[in-house]
Amino acid sequence: MNPNKALWEKGDFTRIATGMRQGGEGFVASLGIRPGLKVLDLGCGDGTTAIPAAKLGAEVLGVDIARNLVEAGNQRVQDERLANIVFQEGDASDLAGLEDDRFDLVVSMFGAMFAPRPLDVARGMVRVTRPGGRIVMGNWIPNDPTLVAQILKISAAYAPPPAEGFVSPMRWGIEADVAERFASAGIVSDSISFTRDTYRFEFPCTPAALVDEFRRSYGPTMNAFEAAAKDGRADSLQAELEALFQACNTSPSPQATSIPATFLRVTIAVN
Repeated sequence: MNPNKALWEKGDFTRIATGMRQGGEGFVASLGIRPGLKVLDLGCGDGTTAIPAAKLGAEVLGVDIARNLVEAGNQRVQDERLANIVFQEGDASDLAGLEDDRFDLVVSMFGAMFAPRPLDVARGMVRVTRPGGRIVMGNWIPNDPTLVAQILKISAAYAPPPAEGFVSPMRWGIEADVAERFASAGIVSDSISFTRDTYRFEFPCTPAALVDEFRRSYGPTMNAFEAAAKDGRADSLQAELEALFQACNTSPSPQATSIPATFLRVTIAVN
């Protein structure tokens, strides 16, 4: 199996996504979506940003590599009786099945950054966006002190070394790397803008309970715990993550977790 597909089909990421709904709605609200806009959500998960876009009237295609997340997204569409959105399996590194110039807006919120072959990701996104359209990405930033960058950094210290040729997804959070990748697709630097933005995770549980949820449901964290257990370090990883989640938590309630996380917002005008 494609290792990237195996990673994101592991566990049940929908359990993490429930705490990302509010952030997804806020992000989509900032995009100026209007009825009839053709939107591709790449690495869509179960619809954290795709479904809010559809509710604003856009015609949405959600693409994700994980079959279980695509099925969960289509179930949400059915439950909410939305006729202007569909989810399908696909790889952000290979959009060959999608037509040129098809979309007015391509969105990827913490999704396409995890696909291998970043140059292919950039070229594919540009190819399927119509002239005059936009690409908007949300990417985690390497070594950022906030939650997700630190989860991945801590987990990497317990996991085995990556395979030869591995390109860290966190490089999508480096402006120069993003500009270089889109330059390979014909996008000039003046057409790209960057800003730091904040995404908030909201869960009705303690930080320690949330670590347990990541341990059961989030592929990269699951892999880290499996590797740590093999050399007797699972308790150490648990303690590090609990300390991180507790330090980042801003909720006034002892039975809730509210954590802001900084990301790089990339906006590209396609001409």
